[in-house]
Amino acid sequence: MSRMTLTATRDALRAKKISALEVTDHFLAAAERLNPEINAYITLDPEGARAQAKASDARLAKGEALPLDGLPLAVKDLFCTKGVRTTAASAILKDFVPPYESTVTKNLLQDGAVFLGKANLDEFAMGSTNMTSHFGPVTNPWKRASSEQRLVPGGSSGGSAAAVAAGMALGATGTDTGGSIRQPAAFCGITGVKPSYGRCSRFGTIAFASSLDQAGPMAANLADCALLLQSMAGFDAHDSTSAQRDVPVYADALNRGVKGLRVGIPKEYRPDTLPAEIQALWDQGIAWLRDAGAHIVDVSLPHTQHGLPVYYIVALAEASSNLARYDGVRFGTRVAADTLDGLYEASRRAGFGEEVRRRILMGTHVLSSGYYDAYYLHAQKVRTLIQRDFDAVFANVDVLLTPTAPSAAFAQDEKPRDPVQVYLNDIFTVPASLAGLPALSLPTGLNKEGLPLGLQLIGRAFEEETMFAAGRVLEDAASFTHRPAHFAEGLS
Repeated sequence: MSRMTLTATRDALRAKKISALEVTDHFLAAAERLNPEINAYITLDPEGARAQAKASDARLAKGEALPLDGLPLAVKDLFCTKGVRTTAASAILKDFVPPYESTVTKNLLQDGAVFLGKANLDEFAMGSTNMTSHFGPVTNPWKRASSEQRLVPGGSSGGSAAAVAAGMALGATGTDTGGSIRQPAAFCGITGVKPSYGRCSRFGTIAFASSLDQAGPMAANLADCALLLQSMAGFDAHDSTSAQRDVPVYADALNRGVKGLRVGIPKEYRPDTLPAEIQALWDQGIAWLRDAGAHIVDVSLPHTQHGLPVYYIVALAEASSNLARYDGVRFGTRVAADTLDGLYEASRRAGFGEEVRRRILMGTHVLSSGYYDAYYLHAQKVRTLIQRDFDAVFANVDVLLTPTAPSAAFAQDEKPRDPVQVYLNDIFTVPASLAGLPALSLPTGLNKEGLPLGLQLIGRAFEEETMFAAGRVLEDAASFTHRPAHFAEGLS
C-alpha cells in the first residue's frame, strides 16, 4: 500500500485503476477507526459522501471528469454546508443546519469533490491549540519520540490538519485569520496555504474577524494545495471584499524554479528566544534557495514587532461585533429566562465557551466609549505602518522566508495557563494576515523529539504563484516523507 496524494488519486481515478466509491469507503473507514482517538471530525457524512462518489463515478465512466472528481476532503466546520450540520465547534450552533452552501464549498462540489465530513476546530476559530472546541480537543497524530503525551495539533484548523496528517482525508479546507492554516499545518507536518485577502470568497463562512478571515487549502504537498486553491478561488458577488482578479493556473508555477528570485530574510523574525533547531532549519532553507539560484537579501520590517498586540485588538474588536448576532433570538440556541435581558445573558453564557467569552469581553472593551481611540483606532494606525513595511520590502524582493511557528507542537497538558502565552504561537504568522498578504507553510524537518517543523513563505498580494515556485524548491530539497504515529495507510 502506498501513500497517495490528491493529484496521484486523481490520476488513478481517471485511469480507472480505482473507483471514487472505493476511495470514499477507504477514507470513511479510516475516519471511523481513528476519529475516536484523534477527534478530527465533529460530523461524518457517509451517506452524502457516497452519493457524491457515485455521481463522480458516473462522470468518470462517461469520460466527463471534473477537476476534483472523486477526491475525498474534510471541510472545516466553519463553512456552511447545505443540509449538513455546521457548528463552528460551539454549543450555541450545535444544532444549526444551514439552508445554503458557502461559496468555497459550492465551488469544490461543482468541481466534483467528495465531502467526508466536518472537521473540528477551536470554537469560532478562536485559538491556536484546538483545545477550545465544544466537541472536545483534537489530538495531534504525531507523538514525541520519548513520550506518550497527547500533543495539540495547532489551531484553529487543527481538525483539518490532523485529518490530512493521519490519512483520514486527502485534503481539507481551512480558514486563516492570524495563522490558523499555517500553524496547524506546521504542527502536523502538512502543507497549508493562506491566499491573499479577497482571493477566496468569505460568503457562507462563519465570521471571526471580517477584515482578516481568509479560506485556504490544506494537503500533503504544494501540488495538492494548488489543485484545491484553483477550485476555491475566484470573484464572488455575494462577498463585498471578494477581489475581481483573474485566477492563475497555480500548478503551472510549481516548476518555475527560483533562479534570479530575490528572497528576503526579515531580521525581526530572528529573536534571541528562537530555539536553535528552528534557527538551524531556517538557515537550511535559506541555503536551499541560494543553491537553487535565488538571491538572498536581508530586510527589515520594523513595525512587525507590534503585530501581535495589533492583531489581538483588531481581531477581537471585530469578533465582539460579529458574535453579537448569537443572542438566542436571531441566531443560536435559546435558553429561556423571565426577561429579555435574562434570555440574552443565559443564552450567551450557556452557548459560548470560556475563550470566546474572554475574547468578546476584550473586544467589547476596546470598542467602548473612552477606549476606542486609545486602542482600536491606534491599532488600525499601526496596522497601516505594518502594511507599509511590507510594501517597502516587496519593492526589492519577491518573497520572504521565515519560520512558521516559534516551537513544535506541545502537549495538551503543557498548554500555558496564561492565554497571552498561547497567543505568542501566532507571532510569526499574524503580520502577513494584518497586511492581507498570501503566505504558506510547508514541512521541512523534524526536531530532536521527532516532531515536524515548518517554514513560511510570504508573497506579494495576489502573487501566490511566486510562493508556489519557491515552495516547490524547498519541498524538493527537504524531501519530507515522515508520517505520524497515528496514520491510516493510503490506497494502492
